[in-house]
Amino acid sequence: MSGAHFTLDARLKADTRPVAALSLCDLLLMNDARYPWLILVPRQAGCVEILDLPDEARTALWQEIQQVAAALRDVSCCDKLNIGALGNSVRQLHVHVIARMEGDAAWPGPVWGHGRAEPYANGDAQSLMHALRQRLGVAA
Repeated sequence: MSGAHFTLDARLKADTRPVAALSLCDLLLMNDARYPWLILVPRQAGCVEILDLPDEARTALWQEIQQVAAALRDVSCCDKLNIGALGNSVRQLHVHVIARMEGDAAWPGPVWGHGRAEPYANGDAQSLMHALRQRLGVAA
């Protein structure tokens, strides 16, 4: 599934690393080592809200959220998963899946607006992305 003229928002592109192309979504890793933080972006042009997706794509999005959340929980051994589609700063439809650990930099509050992002060391990001790809059974 792909939308005509889909282009990833420039801010998402600048703040993330590509993990994999799933059936509907591009899976991205937020470049902030304080939290294992994934973003799913449906490759559908012009979508701002989940309800903007056609029925079949909405169903596929929920399936991919479940798969990605389970994989992130397994590879991060987190205490809690935060899943949300806010879109206040970046209007392009995207869903955050964030692994939270008690005592992390923002615990128990939200991660948004809390301090400055701490970019991954390249090897650390690659290790996490490799583990996620293996768990999801997808290629880079």
